[in-house]
Amino acid sequence: MRAGPWGRRVETDAGSGGGALVSTPAPPTYVCEQCGAVLAFEPGAQTLTCRYCGHENRIRAVERAVVENELDPVLRRLPDEPPLPPPIPRKCAQCAYEFTLPAGRHAGACPSCGSPSVADPTPARAVAPDGVLPFVIAEPDGRRLVRQWLEGLWFAPSRLAKEARTGSRLEGLYVPHWTFDASSRSYFRGRRGDVYYETRFVEQVVNGRRVRRAVQVPKIRWTPVEGRLARDFDDLLVVAGQELPERLVERLEPWDLQGLKGYAADYLAGFASELYKRSVAEAHEAAKAQMRAVIEQDARIAIGGDQQVIEQLDIQLSNETYKLVLLPIWVASFKFLGRDYRVLVNGRTGEVHGERPWSIWKILAAVSLVLLLLAGLFLLGQAGSGGLDF
Repeated sequence: MRAGPWGRRVETDAGSGGGALVSTPAPPTYVCEQCGAVLAFEPGAQTLTCRYCGHENRIRAVERAVVENELDPVLRRLPDEPPLPPPIPRKCAQCAYEFTLPAGRHAGACPSCGSPSVADPTPARAVAPDGVLPFVIAEPDGRRLVRQWLEGLWFAPSRLAKEARTGSRLEGLYVPHWTFDASSRSYFRGRRGDVYYETRFVEQVVNGRRVRRAVQVPKIRWTPVEGRLARDFDDLLVVAGQELPERLVERLEPWDLQGLKGYAADYLAGFASELYKRSVAEAHEAAKAQMRAVIEQDARIAIGGDQQVIEQLDIQLSNETYKLVLLPIWVASFKFLGRDYRVLVNGRTGEVHGERPWSIWKILAAVSLVLLLLAGLFLLGQAGSGGLDF
C-alpha cells in the first residue's frame, strides 16, 4: 500500500464502491452555544468565534484523515453522472424561512436573516467531498488585494479602480477540484536531431565586384532513439466546478494542499460552496491529458539533441487514486460600462487574477508616443551621419 502525503489509500471492495461516497450530515444550525448569535467561520481560525460575546465554539470537524480513494471502483460505478439536480430546498434553522440555495450550490446564506446554511451534498452528487482547504485570508484583506490588483493594471480606464471599489461585490466561494495520483511507466521511440554545419561557397556581389565566399549551412543528423521512463504524479488538480472561468481558477495555483482538513460543514459556514459539475470520469480524462504532456516533455529530454521527434509513446498508469476537495476563492464581481467582470483571489496565498477592461485611448496614446520616439531617434541618427539637408 502506497501512502500519499495527504493520507493513506482506502482499500475497499466492490460492494462499498470506493469509500468516498459517504458523508457526514451537515449540522442543523450555526448559533453560539453561549448567547445564541449567528456564527460564521473566521478565516485562519480553528473555531467558530462569536462576534458578540467572544465565546469560541468548537468546529465539528470530521476526525479522520484526508484519504486517497481507489479510482477503478468509482469509474466502474459512475462512468458518468447526470446533469445537476434542481436547487436544494432549505429551511433556515434560525428563522424557519423556507428557501432554495442557488442552483449548483450546497452552501450559502438564508435570504431572510443571513444565517449560514450548509446542505449535505450527497443527495445532489454521488461523491462527497473528502477534504476542505479553509480560508486563511479574511474578507478585508481580500478586498485590499483586489483593489491593489486593479490599481496596478496597465492601460486600464482611469476610473476603473474607483467604480469597481464602490460597486463591487465580494463573495467567499469554495470551488470543487478533483485531485489524481498515479504511477506511470512509459516506452518511447523517436529520433534525435543534432545540428551540424557544412561549408559551402557562394558568389556574392560586394562593391560592384563578384566574390566567392564561404558560408556555414546548417544540417541535421538524425539518430533513432528509444527508451523507458518512470514518473509518479501526486495531487494533479482538475477544476470540477463551472461557475468561474477555468483558465482563471487554474492561474491561482499552486495551492498548499498540505493544509487540507477532513470535510466538515462548519468550515463552510458563512461562505458559498459549489457542487461539482465535471464528473470524476470526465476529470480523469483531463488529468490523463496533463500527464501525457508531462511525459512527452520527459521523452524529449531523454531523446536529447537539438531537435526531437516522438514517433511512439506508450503510457501505462497504475496505482491511480482520486479525491474531491473544496478550495477557497474570494470572487469580486463588478460592472463597468455595461459589462460584467470578475477578479479571483486565492483564499490561502493571496494570488490574484481576473478579467479586466482596456482603455483604447491609453493604448493609442502609448503607441503614438513610441512612434514619435522612434521618429525622433531616426532623425537624430540621420543628422549625426550628415544625411539631412536644409
